[in-house]
Amino acid sequence: MKIWTLLAFVSFFILPQLQSQTPLVQELTQKWQNAAEYTLELAESMPAELYDYRPCPECMTFSEQLLHMTHNMNWLGKRYLNADPHSAEDLEIGQPKDITIEWLTEGFDNALNAFRSISPEELDDEVEFFAGPMTKRQIMHLMHDHLTHHRGQLVVYLRLNGITPPRYRGW
Repeated sequence: MKIWTLLAFVSFFILPQLQSQTPLVQELTQKWQNAAEYTLELAESMPAELYDYRPCPECMTFSEQLLHMTHNMNWLGKRYLNADPHSAEDLEIGQPKDITIEWLTEGFDNALNAFRSISPEELDDEVEFFAGPMTKRQIMHLMHDHLTHHRGQLVVYLRLNGITPPRYRGW
């Protein structure tokens, strides 16, 4: 009788969880987690007094780059992937380093939870995007690309200030 109870438990609770994510979602989730950790290391590497640094007048400051990344993952995650809304209603520019990193961390966490909740069926769901219809899978890739683009700029900002960035890891 106990074996049937165990089999029923596995069939109804464990197997659906294991089958709920495709290898793609698992890979994107792991990559997002690693990208978040690396980006947060970059954010920590810049001294607080240099968070207002901008390499040229038309460039965002280091802090603005981080807030732009946070805003983008919040917007795409909430609008297209059912991510939780960010607790900060307005991601105001000019916040201290610790607040900026706190907001960035929450943005990463919300996006990661949304990635984890995507079912295989939802990956092909089309959403209306300003550049034309996209699948949720494409939105997830877009989030990664946007993050990578701006993270590269953070590396340059650090180097322009004589700071060696943390060793890159992209997996």
